[in-house]
Parts: sequence; C-alpha cells; structure tokens
Amino acid sequence: MLELLIFLPLSFTLPTIFAWGVYEKAGRKGWETLIPFYNLYVFVKIIQKPLWWFLLLFFPFINVFVYMLMLVELAKAFEKYKLYQQFIAVVFPLVYLPYLGFSEAERFVPEEKRKKFEKGFAREWVDAIIFAVVAATIIRTFLLEAYTIPTSSMEKSLLVGDYLFVSKIAYGPKVPNTPLSFPFVHHTLPFSETTPSFVEWIKLPYFRFPGFGAVERYDAVVFNYPDGDTVSTRYQSNKSYYVLKKEFGRKRVWTDKRNFGDIVYRPVDKRENYIKRCIGLPGDSLQVIDRQVYINGKKSFNPAGMQFQYWVKTDGSGINPRILDDLNVTEFSRSGQPGLFMFVLTDEARAKLEKLSIVESITPFNDPAGEWNEAVFPQDKRYQWNRDNYGPIYIPKKGVAIPLNMDVLPLYERLITVYEGNTLEVKDNQIYINGELADSFTPKLDYYWMMGDNRHNSADSRYWGFVPEDHIVGKAEFVWLSLDPNKSLFTGKVRWDKVFRMVK
Repeated sequence: MLELLIFLPLSFTLPTIFAWGVYEKAGRKGWETLIPFYNLYVFVKIIQKPLWWFLLLFFPFINVFVYMLMLVELAKAFEKYKLYQQFIAVVFPLVYLPYLGFSEAERFVPEEKRKKFEKGFAREWVDAIIFAVVAATIIRTFLLEAYTIPTSSMEKSLLVGDYLFVSKIAYGPKVPNTPLSFPFVHHTLPFSETTPSFVEWIKLPYFRFPGFGAVERYDAVVFNYPDGDTVSTRYQSNKSYYVLKKEFGRKRVWTDKRNFGDIVYRPVDKRENYIKRCIGLPGDSLQVIDRQVYINGKKSFNPAGMQFQYWVKTDGSGINPRILDDLNVTEFSRSGQPGLFMFVLTDEARAKLEKLSIVESITPFNDPAGEWNEAVFPQDKRYQWNRDNYGPIYIPKKGVAIPLNMDVLPLYERLITVYEGNTLEVKDNQIYINGELADSFTPKLDYYWMMGDNRHNSADSRYWGFVPEDHIVGKAEFVWLSLDPNKSLFTGKVRWDKVFRMVK
C-alpha cells in the first residue's frame, strides 16, 4: 500500500520534468521541476488551484484524472482553449510541455489576465459529455454500481430480473487493476463477443481504500469470479475453463476454435461479476452435512429464501400453473415417469405443496455422503465430497500459517500459485514454494466462502473454492426494480411487491 502511494504520484513527476521552461515563464525556478513531489506542488500553484488538488494526487486512480485536469489547466494558462490543443497537452505532455516552455511564440498568462473564452454549442456538449463520463466512472468505481441478477443462484432472496445497487464503500472501493478501459462496460466491447474492453499498458497492484466495514457473515456479496482468470470465449463463465480442460483435454480446448472459441486471460477486475452469500469468513472451518452448513462445528443460519431440489409425486395429475405462480415456484421439470416432477422449493413452498390433494409425496433430492462429485472443489478423488456433503475445509486467514502436506495440497495449490503469485513444485513427495522446502504457507490475503441461496442450482465455492479478498467488489444493498423475464408487461412483468427493497 505504501509503495503504491509513493509510486503513483512519483510517476507523474516524470513528465513534469519536461516543464522546465513552463515553470520559468510562470515566474518559478526551472530546477523546481526536478524535485519529486515538490514539483507537483509547484505545478498546482502555477495553475492557481487549491492545495487539495495536490493531495488528490496521492489517491490511486483518482490521481490519473486529476493530473489530466492539471495539464488542461496548464494549457489554458497559455490560452489554449481549443479541444485539440488540450487533447495534445493530455496525451503528449512530453512533447507539448517543452514546446510551451521554450517556444518564443507562447506566453504564460495568469488567470486574472486571460481573455474570456466563449464556448460554442458543440463545445458545450462535448465538455458536458466528457464531464458526465468521468463523473459516472468515478461514481461506479468508488461509490455505487448498478447490477442485474442474471441467474437463479440466489433465489428466492434475489430473483432473476432484479436490478440492484452494489455499494463499493461498504467494504472499501478497490482501485482497478486495468485503469485503461472502455467506459460503462466490463470485459468486452459492445457489439462484440471477443474484443477486450481494456488494455494492459498500465497494470496496478491490489489496493483498497478504507470502507465502512469488513465482509460479514451472510452478506450478499458481489465479487469477481475466481475461476475466471482463463476463459473460453464460447462458454464465458457459464463453464469454467478448468472444467473444460479436464473434460476435453488442454490441446482440444486451445485448438478447437469452433467449439471453444479463443482462450483468453482476464485480470482480476475484468473477471465476471458474481453475487453470492458469504457463508464462511477467514479462519473458519466449514462443513456441509446432509445439506446443512456447519461453521466451526455449529449449525449455520439458513436464509428464509433458501431452496433445494425435490422429487414431487402426484396421482398422475399435473399441477396448475396458477398454483405454482402463487407459490412463487419458477424452476421445475418433468421426469420420464407420469406424475413425477423435479421442483426447486423453499421450505414454505414445500409445506404448501404437500397439502395439495393430488400430491402423494415430496422427497428431497440429496447427494448421499461418500458419493464423489468430480465437479466439486478440489476435484480430487481423495476428497469424496459433493454439493450436500462437503468438507470439513479450513478457510485461510491472512497471516495465519496453513500446514502443508501432500494430502491437503489440492485444497491450497491454486491459492498459493494463482492468488498469491508463488511458484510451487513437488519433488519426491516434498513441497517447494519459490524454490524452498515448505511444510506450511502463510497467506497474505484473507479468503471467503460464498454460496448461493438456491443451493442445488448455484455455481459457488463448492465448485471453485475460496474467494480472495482482492476479488471482493462490494455489497448488494438495494433492489430498485424487479422484472419477471417470463411475463409480459400486461401479465405482471413488474414485480411491484419486490421493488424498492433492501437486500437481506
């Protein structure tokens, strides 16, 4: 953190060194451009702006916009008001600053002596659009961002078609890893399925500003998909690259463009946004026994809208769609047997459905203990786990050593290599981290365990493991609109009872 606070302002001092002549024309000493930090303080004085402009240069990401504004203000000090002139000052300061400083045709004019510049209609609009884009970018990066629920993994707490606001200041906004990106889109340009919306010319390390608090248990959290560092452009986040590689082999996934598209890498801030409920905190031990989550040996709280799959057997009759609508049942399918259905139900919906005269039985569709599901994390036969019987597993905590051996290595290998950026080798059944023999590993980040409320229809930590703290985006706070994708405007598309509600 301290290194970042020093490095970023220091990087702005480099183009400022080229302003020797500008400083002299402004009545300052040319050598003042050579002193790091001090030259920026003088810069602010030259353009006659308050001290807080200089202080903002120490805030990552914000300082990029501040320095660009400083260059624009400096161009104005030489009575360069046209848009292309200010554009050159911002984009090519290493050329434009010496030109302003050493050209005899250019002169520095204090603000009180400058000619009044009348903006035309087009220029007013251009300035307004630029201001709106910059302001909106800062707001969605540091304060609030709109988000839409695309899947049913959080039903019935959050529904498909819910539009909500995510608070960035709840846990502290994090600085984008890739600040050079197209505004208002995530990882892909509009009208394209493969073209990245960002360039990695500038890559910033993880840094998070202070927030109102830390992630708490049972918060609805938006985060970057941990398994989304490598992605098939054909499948995107619908199916993990690592699952595809295991299922079809690395060679085919990389060479079969028709079925898998391109294989691309995405930095942390450009990985797909997911929303789940935080079940496990750093330092917790988690286990799932017959669908029930246990944290540190105690039963975990079950959200009111939590759902599971059930076999529903009727007397052969179908169930009236109006009844299902009244019960808010949206996920179901028929089996090959008459009168047998698969329903996804809350406890409340199950209790009401059991009272119907045509219903003979409702049976939970559970994965029994000891039945291995190879799709669940860590995808290793030594861990005979499934979605309903999982763990126990320890959730790593920053600064607390994790004992390592060959048995537990599958649980923490990705954490050590991908999330924490270390090299790992196994030689003669011994573990080497960064070339040194290791019997433990101490993480530098906190980790979390996320699960959807729709427990049988949620791609969550049971399938891809821990969520590092640098992947946390924000807290889901408020639903402002809720639209039912299965209904028209005239048949109840707007869920009026679900709008303007706080996320619980």
